[in-house]
Amino acid sequence: MGITRISNYEIMKKQMSGEFVKYDQEKMIRKFSLPADGDFIYIRFVGRDYRIDRKTGAVEWSEDGFATAAEADYNEAMTIYDVLCYSKDTCVLSGNFCPVNTLKGVVQSSKIGDGLYQAAADLFAGKTEQLEAACAKLGEKTEFKGDVAAKIHVFGFLPIILQFWDADEEFSAVLKFMVDENMIGFMHYETIHFMLGHVLRRLKECME
Repeated sequence: MGITRISNYEIMKKQMSGEFVKYDQEKMIRKFSLPADGDFIYIRFVGRDYRIDRKTGAVEWSEDGFATAAEADYNEAMTIYDVLCYSKDTCVLSGNFCPVNTLKGVVQSSKIGDGLYQAAADLFAGKTEQLEAACAKLGEKTEFKGDVAAKIHVFGFLPIILQFWDADEEFSAVLKFMVDENMIGFMHYETIHFMLGHVLRRLKECME
């Protein structure tokens, strides 16, 4: 009989669900104007509805008004936990966007994100119409440059910018993300990677 092994990701997610219930839930509800009832806090994340169990901290998502629900994965849950539990009391958008590794308070030599999205860029190559349609489901067009450029609503209160340039005879496709200059007030630097990983997953789902 085989032994079921639990991944470190699942262990960390479980630990965070336990941490979540220690926080002032009424405060997070007020801070982000979130719908809630006695059992759940509700939040929309990358075009999909989520709920957090107020007693256990478990995170689920649904596309049918929670007639059915599925357990959130690591990237989803950890991003939601980080924003709700660890965002600063003073978090506010600047309205100015910048590349992730030029954020205020970030060591400029840090290379998180550099080249990280090339596989996704290659996947999107030659599919600008499909990518634009997917972005329209998750956000709206923006004045930023690109063969596809969109403001994607990660949360209702937190947009990011996607820029994509298609491949040609000389150059590979290029995919870039920009975030608000004050993003670190909403989540830890490392969590931005989890968040953007989920954004890419949702884009791919919307393109299928």
